[in-house]
Amino acid sequence: MTATGLETAFAHIDAHADDFIARVMEYVSHPSISAQNKGIREVAGILVDKLTAMGFEAETIATKNHPMVLGRWEKKPGKPTVLLYGHYDVQPPEPLSEWKSPPFEPTIRDGRIYARGIGDNKGQHFAQLMAIETLLETAGELPCNVLFLLEGEEEIGSPHIAEFVAEHADELKADLVITSDGPLHESGRPIITFGVRGVASFELHCRTARRDAHSGNFGGVMPNAIWKLVHLLSTMKNEAGEITIEGLNEPVIPPTNMEREAVSKLPLDLEAIKADLGIEELDAPADRAYYDRLMFHPTLTINGFHGGYGGEGTKTVLPCEAIAKCDIRLVEPLTPDYVFEKVKAHVERHAPDVEFIPRNGMLPSKTPMDNPFAATIEQAIIDARGEAPLLYPTVGGSLPDYVFTKILKTPAFVVPYANADEANHAPNENLKIDLFIKGIRTGVALLTRIGGMDDAPVS
Repeated sequence: MTATGLETAFAHIDAHADDFIARVMEYVSHPSISAQNKGIREVAGILVDKLTAMGFEAETIATKNHPMVLGRWEKKPGKPTVLLYGHYDVQPPEPLSEWKSPPFEPTIRDGRIYARGIGDNKGQHFAQLMAIETLLETAGELPCNVLFLLEGEEEIGSPHIAEFVAEHADELKADLVITSDGPLHESGRPIITFGVRGVASFELHCRTARRDAHSGNFGGVMPNAIWKLVHLLSTMKNEAGEITIEGLNEPVIPPTNMEREAVSKLPLDLEAIKADLGIEELDAPADRAYYDRLMFHPTLTINGFHGGYGGEGTKTVLPCEAIAKCDIRLVEPLTPDYVFEKVKAHVERHAPDVEFIPRNGMLPSKTPMDNPFAATIEQAIIDARGEAPLLYPTVGGSLPDYVFTKILKTPAFVVPYANADEANHAPNENLKIDLFIKGIRTGVALLTRIGGMDDAPVS
């Protein structure tokens, strides 16, 4: 598509904005709560119908729980293939009493649509669908090949996506993956994210006696389970903020010069962040840069500590049992299995009578910032929004991007459309209407720019 064609598509979006808004509101009025298995198959069917109506070969594909939706438009031989990923499931809406309007009765207030799933992720992948529809209606075809993969279990941890992607790797073969999920920068600037940290969650269980005991009669005699866990945890991270689990940090790859340069350009109002959190200082180590903390280093967090008496007043009890729940955020090339191995060995070395229980894990993922598609995606965002995006080498949270970069061996990018205060996972989830429309424009520009790459690394 030429520049004139792109302007024609943008004009179409402007002319049909009210219709797009009405249709996304109708779409998110259908519940699809994966944790409660409410409306999942109905919404999957709606998506198959929408994709089929646009000329895609579309189907639901069973997993061990909720189905995947896969659509295919492959009519441009020699052009790149883009896999657009999203998820059609949403979080439970509770507590309902805190919603100003019912979560599945979309309502517009102050230029925003309020509804469960409007930001995370139904409104964002619907913008991609409307971008495809716009291109088909204004140009008669898409400028590149498109696969659309929509998951029904993202909000419950994507337990089956890795197995699904591995089993259907041939059907999911693409040149790049684009996910439109999550928020823009707090300033409203668009962003491109090249990676995510992984996570390894585990528990430490300690039992020192058959029962709790009187702290006077048996204090100093019976080992205290809470103290035992406190001492063990103190061997895992020191006061300087360094993780001291033997061997855990050894494989960590330092950031590249390109990543360092990108981070140096990211806006940062540290005092505002501290004020919002109500803190006076950052966690140790004190000299570590803010974005380094979130992108380039693993972290060890005690998520919860349980044991002894926690009721009102005092109880002179000597606890026989304590539990700590922890997670370690992973950077490349750490894996959950590697981390579990190191933590288990550390526990056996320092407190062999404490039980180590590995729980959930997710691999980190990273696409090199000099990937050939990166500059094209950046230019597409400029086309659509009139401003250059901020570039994030990685983000602190964990998403299943590894299924694309490690199983499919495909570069993956996150290009979000939602406002930073979208309140996803919370009552009064919302999406600014102007950002929804800009999301449609961005989707049009992304596919157009990718389709126009003369030297695209087509698989």
